[in-house]
Amino acid sequence: MNSLHQILKGTGVAIITPFTAQKAVDYPALGRVIEHIISGGAEYIVTLGTTGETPTLTKDEKIEIVHFTFEKVNNRIPVVVGIGGNNTQSVIDDVQSYPLEKAAAILSAAPYYNKPSQQGIYEHYKAIAQSAPKPVILYNVPGRTGRNITAATTLRLAHEVPNIAGMKEASGDFQQCMDILRDRPSDFLVVSGDDAISLPLIALGMDGVISVAANAFPKEFSTMIRYCLDGNFNLAKPLHFKLLHAFDYMFVENNPAGVKAFMHHLTLIENSVRLPVVPVSTELDQKIQKWLQQFQ
Repeated sequence: MNSLHQILKGTGVAIITPFTAQKAVDYPALGRVIEHIISGGAEYIVTLGTTGETPTLTKDEKIEIVHFTFEKVNNRIPVVVGIGGNNTQSVIDDVQSYPLEKAAAILSAAPYYNKPSQQGIYEHYKAIAQSAPKPVILYNVPGRTGRNITAATTLRLAHEVPNIAGMKEASGDFQQCMDILRDRPSDFLVVSGDDAISLPLIALGMDGVISVAANAFPKEFSTMIRYCLDGNFNLAKPLHFKLLHAFDYMFVENNPAGVKAFMHHLTLIENSVRLPVVPVSTELDQKIQKWLQQFQ
């Protein structure tokens, strides 16, 4: 059996949740986005990540989205399911009750707001991993959670907790990333959580990326990542620099408002988000439209 390290190598897409103008989940649009991602060559999909606006989805909506995603993907590529939170017992309840039979793994963001100690983070993930029916991928995104998972804590979890199988690293701290890559177990998956710095992080040894930008540009982005993984950085760099302004525009105001604006102008979805997220400003939207005209 292939390890998660092999199954999830390359580009995973932290898929958005399309909404109608009335703010209901837009399942026809979600189906289009899934087909767009698969036909674009991405290696796997991550559903119910924070890019999917999970803080504003109900539990029933989340479960329905998981069912729909599995049905639409139909085993063509792996699917990872995001289940995180700052109430450890609630996360455990979810990993035990969500429909995960067809999932490759669970992606679980670090607890937000309550700022646990490193020991608290360790115990949080250990408890989840021991209860989870699938391998658990840590997700370090201190810019959103308010607490960094240090390299020491990541490595302790990787070496001591059998069901901890990988890490999505979005700290932007190259020293921390290098420490993890140097000392991780050989089969421990480490992927970038930052589109704009995925190229140099793969050069250091990361196994790929869980991307926001690949919602809109799966072909260009996943091709760039495959070039990186093959060591063909001379081929990867032109694609990287071609997309660099798009990365900036996607995150300058809010994610996923930025990528949803791109996808709206690509006629994939309505430009609809749920409060407290709002659509990008008119000024930014005009920049996105102008960039797309040059890109296409």
